[in-house]
Amino acid sequence: MSTPLRLELTGISKQYPAVKANDGVSLRVKPGEIHAVLGENGAGKSTLMKVIYGAVQPDEGEIRFDGQPVRVASPAMARQQGISMVYQHFSLFDTLTVAQNVWLGLDKSQSLPQVAARITEVAGAYGLDVEPERPVHTLSVGERQRVEIVRALLTNPKLLILDEPTSVLTPQAVDKLFVVLRRLAAEGTSILYISHKLDEIRALCHHCTVLRGGKVTGEVNPAAASNAELSRLMIGAEPPSLAHAARAPGPVVLRVQKLSLPTADPFGVALDGIGFDVHAGEILGVAGVSGNGQQELLAALSGEDPRAPAGSVVLFGQDIGRHSPRKRRHEGLHFVPEERLGRGAVPTLSLADNTLLTRAAGVGTMGWLKRGEITALAQRVIERFQVKAGGPGAAARSLSGGNLQKFIVGREIDAAPKLLIVAQPTWGVDVGAAALIRGELLALRDAGCALLVVSEELEELFEISDRLVVIARGRVSPALPVAEATVERIGSWMSGLWDGAASAQEAAHAAA
Repeated sequence: MSTPLRLELTGISKQYPAVKANDGVSLRVKPGEIHAVLGENGAGKSTLMKVIYGAVQPDEGEIRFDGQPVRVASPAMARQQGISMVYQHFSLFDTLTVAQNVWLGLDKSQSLPQVAARITEVAGAYGLDVEPERPVHTLSVGERQRVEIVRALLTNPKLLILDEPTSVLTPQAVDKLFVVLRRLAAEGTSILYISHKLDEIRALCHHCTVLRGGKVTGEVNPAAASNAELSRLMIGAEPPSLAHAARAPGPVVLRVQKLSLPTADPFGVALDGIGFDVHAGEILGVAGVSGNGQQELLAALSGEDPRAPAGSVVLFGQDIGRHSPRKRRHEGLHFVPEERLGRGAVPTLSLADNTLLTRAAGVGTMGWLKRGEITALAQRVIERFQVKAGGPGAAARSLSGGNLQKFIVGREIDAAPKLLIVAQPTWGVDVGAAALIRGELLALRDAGCALLVVSEELEELFEISDRLVVIARGRVSPALPVAEATVERIGSWMSGLWDGAASAQEAAHAAA
């Protein structure tokens, strides 16, 4: 007898008030198969994964697991069946430690110290840097993703669902993760892999099912398909190419010099003598492994951390180190944080109301709200950035991750900033949306805006940046023109190996 399929979905449908997320979806996954699910933002991928994991109940359809029909009523039942999932938006309690978060999702046959020891063991075996005793609120997005992956691996799953697992991992970390996934597959674990990174899917996955508008539009062997073919299946067209023409930068807009800050918590990263300039009409990219001071630097620049020493953060010649985020916005500095839900947007508020977080448009004298103007602003952003949502009144949490990202980035670009600081601009968005966001950033740069882009996707930084710096252990490398940068060089700098170059940079800066 042939081995039964690990997972078989037949005719899965799920209707929400504003959209039919899944429309008669069928999917077959073999034991030991790495199976990609590809689709643009809002195509229904995450809903389908939640159906498999028991977090959402389908309106129609059948699920079979190891050949047997099952009703997965909850994530707890899914874990009992042998199904684990790593969400794109993490499900961790900020006030608890890593070990406590992992322990909550396991049966209580092991004590908390035993679980902590297992975390260290599994993390070490798979090359994932995770500290069991660290509180989750001190972790960066990339570090939280490692916690989620380790938590899933501790359950020894038969089926592992990964939703955008590499969106905030460095190339080196991605390579290590792929070794882990291939090993798991060789041991018989089936993997459902959601990603917008076509090169990853072609390199890793054995089979690919493509969704568009909630329906299956095709199945392919990704190794035999080109990126262009996958793009056409996913979005109906190839993403537009970006025009990044070289241009002479304007005057200095932001100057950061001798910025040193002790860490605000025991697990943070202290900033050590950071210095760089950002000019009008240029994009300065910041590369680095997650957890090397990006959060602390962004907090100091955005105004969330007002402890910057006098003269260390200067905007248009004015010391703004102690200015509030609101005052910095008034001075032309806008900021897109890396965390969409909770910081970039309030999940329960409408898109229209979320514009009020950073925009004064629609607020009259005495604080009266002009609802018509607020709604019109949200609608303008929705249309310009092709956000799939149920209109300006839709709650932020009702959007897919990529569509919410487009809205948040669009909200800040629409404000016509003089300096835009963006963290992870295309985290978890499809190839079409990524091209749209990157194109808008380049257009903003061409209009004379200064941009600082912090990203853990080197391909993105090489595509849109004019110059690059690397942050490692709270220090920043000298700036390097993208034309002179290579992946190997930037990768070595991520370990802090730039001292010789730093000396030359300082000499050049002194001469200037």
